[in-house]
Amino acid sequence: MRGVYGLERLGRATVRAVEEIGYLGALLIESLFWLIVGPFRRQPVRIAAVFQQMTQIGVNAVPIALVLAFGVGVMLAIQGIHTMKTFGAESKVVIGIALSVTREFSSLIVGILVAGRSGSAMAARIGTMVVNQEIDALRVIGINPIRYLVAPSLLALSIVLPALTVLADFAALFGGAVYTSMDVGISLAAYAQDTVEVLKVNDVMQGVNKAFVFAILIALIGAGNGFVATGGAEGVGRVTTRSVVMSISAIVMADMMFTFFLTR
Repeated sequence: MRGVYGLERLGRATVRAVEEIGYLGALLIESLFWLIVGPFRRQPVRIAAVFQQMTQIGVNAVPIALVLAFGVGVMLAIQGIHTMKTFGAESKVVIGIALSVTREFSSLIVGILVAGRSGSAMAARIGTMVVNQEIDALRVIGINPIRYLVAPSLLALSIVLPALTVLADFAALFGGAVYTSMDVGISLAAYAQDTVEVLKVNDVMQGVNKAFVFAILIALIGAGNGFVATGGAEGVGRVTTRSVVMSISAIVMADMMFTFFLTR
C-alpha cells in the first residue's frame, strides 16, 4: 500500500508540474502577444512602465551586481592561482578567469541576484493585488492584467539582465586582474592584453544569451506565482518564497543545460 500511495503522490506531483509549465508557457505567449500586437489594437504596453521597471530592476541593482562580480573575479583568481601553482603555470590563470567569467559566472551571479531581488518583489506585488482583489478590479475596468503587469516586467528584464551581465563581466575581470597583479605580478596592462587575446565574441555572447533566458524565467516564475496567491498575507509570503526558490532552481538547471550543449 505504501508503494501505491507513493506512486500516486509522484503522479499527482508530475501532473501539477506539467500544468504549471503549461501555465507559464501560456503566460509567456500572452505577454508576447501584447508586446507585439498590442499597439495595433490600441492597447500598447506602457513605455513608462517599462522604463520604471528597468530602473528598479537594472539601474538600482548595478552597485550590488558590480560588488558581487568583483568578488567572484577575486575568488576565481585565488582558486586559479592556487591550482596552477601545482603545474608552475600561474600566468595562465588569466585564460581561466576570462572564459569562466564571460561564459558562466557573470550571468549566473546576476541572474540569482535579480531573482532574489526583483523576482520576489514581482511575486509579492502581484500576489498582494490578487488577495486584495485589485486584479479583478483591473479586469472590470477593461485592463488586461498580463498587459498591465507582466509584459512591462518581461521586456524590462530582457533588456537589463544582459546589460547587467556585461557590466558584471568587466567588474569580475577587473577583480581578477587586481588580485593577479598583487599575487603573481602581472601588470594590469598585460592582464588586459592577454584577456583580449583569449576572448572571442562567442564567449561573451554565451553569457549574454544565458542572461536573456534567465530574464524570461525570472519574469514568468515571479508573475506566475503571484497570480496564484491565496490566503492573505501568509499566502503572499508563501508565493514570494516559492518564487525565489523556483527562479534560482530554474536558473541553475538552465545554466547546466546551456553549458552542456554549448561546450560539446
